[in-house]
Amino acid sequence: MTRLPLSGFRIISAEQYGAGPYGSMFLAQLGAEVIKIEPPGLPGAGGAGGGDTARAVGPHFLREGESLYFQAFNLNKRSLTLDLNTPEGQAIFRKLAGTAHAVANNMRGDLPARLGLAYDALKDINPAIVCAHLSAYGRDNERARWPGYDYLMQAEAGYCLLTGDPDGEPQRMGLSMVDFITGTIHAIGLLAALIDAQRSGIGRDVDTDLLSAAVHQTSYPALWYMNEGEVTARTPRSAHPTATPSQMFRAADGWMFVMCQLPKFWTIMVERIGHPALAEDPRFVTNADRLANRDALTAELDAILLTKPMAYWQELLAGHVPVAPVYGLDQALDNPWLARTGMRTAVDHPDRPNMQILANPIRLDGQRLPNRPAPLLGADTDEILAELGIAGDELAALKRQRIV
Repeated sequence: MTRLPLSGFRIISAEQYGAGPYGSMFLAQLGAEVIKIEPPGLPGAGGAGGGDTARAVGPHFLREGESLYFQAFNLNKRSLTLDLNTPEGQAIFRKLAGTAHAVANNMRGDLPARLGLAYDALKDINPAIVCAHLSAYGRDNERARWPGYDYLMQAEAGYCLLTGDPDGEPQRMGLSMVDFITGTIHAIGLLAALIDAQRSGIGRDVDTDLLSAAVHQTSYPALWYMNEGEVTARTPRSAHPTATPSQMFRAADGWMFVMCQLPKFWTIMVERIGHPALAEDPRFVTNADRLANRDALTAELDAILLTKPMAYWQELLAGHVPVAPVYGLDQALDNPWLARTGMRTAVDHPDRPNMQILANPIRLDGQRLPNRPAPLLGADTDEILAELGIAGDELAALKRQRIV
């Protein structure tokens, strides 16, 4: 792909772990030069070494302190080691910021101001720079100094009591979805401000935080509660709170998810599975009837669907009624559909030729975005500093002092 939409844009990202790197990876895959600032040192030294802490997250490593976990969030980026806590590091950072279009970070809420990552600290050298901040709880309140993680947000935003069996313990989602959505929102905010800065010549701060993003995703159940006092509760079989049948059912060899969100799908389904009389059963005529008799409807459909394997029902219903197998992660990733659509692909890492990765879900002109592996720690330090006129003895001195 020769023309990527963010080619020519330079984004500096003081980031670590999951949420921020996830969002900035989209920018890098869309063509931006994302320079990842990482603490200097040796990676993975008992968790106290240099680099993004994600480099040391096990259990699977390409080399000491270079994890597969890190690869999941940092494709297509460059790595610059730089100690932002030193005057020398700050001087280099400000010089670099003068060449950039945006600075992103996902630090604790009180740190961007102290480390000079906010617009007020940089507008004198680059009036058009966009400073995008992702924190746990925001930068302007009494929780600014609080550390925070995805699972905490799932708990406080109500997710854990919306997930799982009604009679079971509260459950978090199996993946860190708050990190992922907050990183995506972070990237959207940065891009919106970047468009405006390109038109006006004036940058700004852009903020989002994990808890705000998590609460925002409560969406329509939030409005139901805030306006009608209705508290959406957990349902058996992960059923939709209002539409039915829209839940998991048992097939002969496992589970399947059927979603009759619209009345027409209910009619089509009972016809295709050979039981049209169910649509005339007074317990199941309308969605309200089916909702009131959900347990009875589940029993009726289980008895039918248990007679054949999932593949049979999927072939029978696919394209007519929304249906999907309930896969384990291994089955989901080995699904031939991913290879057919290009969602499973590979890059060559120095330690792992043909390293398997997931492609970006965005397509441009029908093509998947290009990828290269996440950088080794500090892989681009010398080159980036040379672009700033820092080389030779000056660079060697900075390395001896562990500034870079």
